[in-house]
Amino acid sequence: MEDIGAAFARLTYAVARAERISYPLPELNDLLTAATGEEVLRLPSPEIDGACRLNYVTAMVEVAAHRAGVVPPDWALTVEPCHFRYSWILRCACARTCFCLSPPPFCRRNIFIDSTLGDRV
Repeated sequence: MEDIGAAFARLTYAVARAERISYPLPELNDLLTAATGEEVLRLPSPEIDGACRLNYVTAMVEVAAHRAGVVPPDWALTVEPCHFRYSWILRCACARTCFCLSPPPFCRRNIFIDSTLGDRV
């Protein structure tokens, strides 16, 4: 069985390089949803160069930390929020809804999503 840190590193590598970010995110979300507080605290810093993708993953980790009742890993505090609003669906009619429905860690990072669909971030 793969260690959670190794699985996180593998999945964040996939997020960094995916042509479509929506492909690796569900598996990453499942991993983080099942993680214990101690596992969340030990997650390695992701190797992602793109600010929006890095902030998306960081927000996911912050949500996982909140659910597990722990503070996020130290590296999450060093990730600067995106300098502009970002949404993967800004061109669609429901973009304004995403501004209202995004979980707080995503909003703080200027990432806007619709988390009401299957409760996946």
